[in-house]
Amino acid sequence: MATPIVRRNSNQSNQPSTTGKPNLLPLKTRRFAAWAVEFTLLVVSGLVPFGIGVYANSNSDVHRVPLHPALVATEKAIAYPLALPVSYGTRNVAWVTNFFWSLAILAPLGVSGWQLYLLATTGSTTPKRWFGIRVVNKQGMAPGILAVGQRELIGRWTVPITLTYILWRSSFAFPNLGVFMAITAAIWLVDGTGLPKPKPRRAWHDRLAGTYTIDGTLPFTPEQLSSQNQWTDADEEEAIASIVITPESQPESSPKTSIWQRLQQYPSLTLIGAAIASITLVLGALISVQIYTQIQQNRRADQQRNSQQFVSLLQKLNSKPRASNEEKRNAILAMGTLDTPQANQFLVDLLVKEANNPQLSNTIAQALVNLGLKAIPDLKRANQSLSSPSETGKKISAQKQKLKQQGLQLNIQVINKILAVHSGNTYNANLSRVQLVTNSPKTPSLKLILDKVDVWGINFKYANLNQASFKGSRFRGAGKDGRWDTYDDWIADLSGAQMQRADLTDANLSRVLMVKTNLSRATLNRANLLNARMVNANLSSSQLVGANLRGAVLENASLTGADLGDAKLNEADLYGASLGRVIAIGTQLSHANLTNTNWQAADLSGADLHRANLRNANLSATLLKGANLGHANLENAKFRNADLSLADLRGANLTGADFQGAILSSGKSNRADKFIQTPTVGAESAVVQGVDFTQVKNLDIRQIAYICTQGALHPRCP
Repeated sequence: MATPIVRRNSNQSNQPSTTGKPNLLPLKTRRFAAWAVEFTLLVVSGLVPFGIGVYANSNSDVHRVPLHPALVATEKAIAYPLALPVSYGTRNVAWVTNFFWSLAILAPLGVSGWQLYLLATTGSTTPKRWFGIRVVNKQGMAPGILAVGQRELIGRWTVPITLTYILWRSSFAFPNLGVFMAITAAIWLVDGTGLPKPKPRRAWHDRLAGTYTIDGTLPFTPEQLSSQNQWTDADEEEAIASIVITPESQPESSPKTSIWQRLQQYPSLTLIGAAIASITLVLGALISVQIYTQIQQNRRADQQRNSQQFVSLLQKLNSKPRASNEEKRNAILAMGTLDTPQANQFLVDLLVKEANNPQLSNTIAQALVNLGLKAIPDLKRANQSLSSPSETGKKISAQKQKLKQQGLQLNIQVINKILAVHSGNTYNANLSRVQLVTNSPKTPSLKLILDKVDVWGINFKYANLNQASFKGSRFRGAGKDGRWDTYDDWIADLSGAQMQRADLTDANLSRVLMVKTNLSRATLNRANLLNARMVNANLSSSQLVGANLRGAVLENASLTGADLGDAKLNEADLYGASLGRVIAIGTQLSHANLTNTNWQAADLSGADLHRANLRNANLSATLLKGANLGHANLENAKFRNADLSLADLRGANLTGADFQGAILSSGKSNRADKFIQTPTVGAESAVVQGVDFTQVKNLDIRQIAYICTQGALHPRCP
């Protein structure tokens, strides 16, 4: 006979209070809803501060600083595995943006850490508690820190994300992030659903950690661990009865045999398996060590053989001072085939010594070109030594000075040949701070000529490339994965380089770094500068006709007197740039950030400035005839004496704009002082219908008369 008893919870602190009535929603539905809310909280905790940082960065009045190094490192750590562009993100940001973007990284870590702590100590995260879900161990207790780490960090995140990444990276869909997220969602769904066998059905991460996901609206009972079925109204009475009334004796269920018990039942097979595994591991380790040792021995043998050959060739050159040029050339060419640092250094130094011997110097140059990129470090060292000025108070003879200049010319010629011959294989070459042009009055000028050459990935930082010719050359490659716009793209660095009067016509400079680069009077017609980084660059009087500068960053750059005719600057960032006397006829500047720019006396005839941000821009004395300023932000912009005839201003924000002396119509207007007389509107007139001139400054009576007759808004319009 069954005896009614009241079950008391021995761990009441770890279980929520319940009413004894199960939730009407199925357990699986609540589990999914709780997980969705958890994921949403994690994402929102990062997106909210990130969005605030983006908004703060859009404010032109905030002081701008470089992106914090920690954020740059985080960006690279994220960009590399996901194959994002290397220059992804903004480099100069508002100072407060650094704080909020740092918070966007730390906030998800804090939220997830707190929820994991709650899950380990109480069995429920905040969303799980909302939906009546609990995670317990076999005893019905909260799982603890170790089990939660296995369940969440390993089972739910590390293993699924790793598996997803392997499938995505090896598939044709790489680097499509949409496919990556789709595969991740599918694996999470399979993991959460669990396998039907062995019963009961449990999620894989629960099996890994030895935990159970149960209905938290009911007190814990062992029966909930052996069944993952949903609670229904039909089972309500039976569920309550099983909680309140229990039989005096219950039949014991046959225990399931664990893996450890099976191993104990068959000790011989266990020992054999362990022995086979141990032998396999030992043999694998021995073979790996043997292979590694053999590779190292072969490498040392090659190095020793090359060193011996170098010593032998060097003795031939030194022991025969009267050796014929033919013998010397053969020895030098043989040195060019040796893979040893001594040969590289010797040939570079010999090139300077034999500068007066054209035949021998040509042979040395041929040997160095054969060595290729291996000779670049020594050539760079010699170049910097030859181009450096003489020490103070130290005078050298004219002959030595001439020899030094000849040696520098030969050095530059060899570097030029190496880059041309080994085109496409020069990535990671370091030519920073080298002198690649000579302008000595006593020797003929020499400049770098690398037309239609792949110079991607080369470090040209602070190099002297004045008057160099790179017509049709490519400064950016697809990288080892062969895919464009991924993190491993080979991108040249021209930051701080001197490139005055350089010819970069039709060159591919997409995403190239040109921070503080001097490109004054350079030719960049039809060049591809998509998303190039040109902060503080000097482009004064340069030619950029038809160039593609979409998304380029030109903050505080100088483009005074440059020709931007038909150039594409859509969505470019020219914050604080100097654009005085620029020729920008037909230039596309839609959605560009032109805040605090100076356009005095520029020609913007026919330019597309649709939705451009020209806040605080100085457009005094500019020619804006036929320009499209529709929906542009012209707040506090200066249009003093600007020609706006035929310009389209519809939808523009003119709050605080200064229109003193601005020409809105090229026709002859009535000069009478009476406002009620309508001016004669010419054929070339600004389109101002519906434009709000209420807060525009310094409008004269003729301008007001014109805008009123054209349907614009102003307090003095009748």
